[in-house]
Amino acid sequence: MRIRPIPPDELGPQLREVHDGIASLVKAEQDRVVILDDDGALVGPFAAMLHFPTFGVPALMLQRAVAAEARLDPIVREVAILTVGAAYGARYVLYAHEQTADQVGLAPEHVATLAAGGRPAGLTAEQAVAHDMAAALTGGRILPDSTYDRAVRLLGHDGVGELAFLIGSYCLIAVAVNCFDVPVPDTDKGGHASPRP
Repeated sequence: MRIRPIPPDELGPQLREVHDGIASLVKAEQDRVVILDDDGALVGPFAAMLHFPTFGVPALMLQRAVAAEARLDPIVREVAILTVGAAYGARYVLYAHEQTADQVGLAPEHVATLAAGGRPAGLTAEQAVAHDMAAALTGGRILPDSTYDRAVRLLGHDGVGELAFLIGSYCLIAVAVNCFDVPVPDTDKGGHASPRP
């Protein structure tokens, strides 16, 4: 890890409020994902957001907007997120969203295949088009007309917009965790994170 998580007592009042808000929100929504270390500092992409709040806080606001206005099926969303995480090899994104995908009901074999960078057999049509969109866009290509048209038919115009911004927001998170070499937490110590290679 290239930056250390910042213990909450070292944060000024505004960033402490951001820290506490993130901690309570993630605990409520993704309680199986370790986001705090033994000092109570946020880990994962949140550490980078607090180190660079000029950019990190707006990035967090984008993440929250994409989550707060979500209309797509949670499994469709997790298929796209795991596809992004695998495309970037973003360890923390994969760690967190393998658990979240399991929690929302994505089949374990699908989770494993997506995390390994594959396209699982047996996805629903909506899940498959979410994977195809994420795979094309993380590959740096213009989304083919056939994929776009299929996505609009299956997810609707607004669903495609939601999915595009979801994919983009997780590309941003993947770049941040890769830049700062954010490790996967070692959860063998009772629920808080210790860096694991």
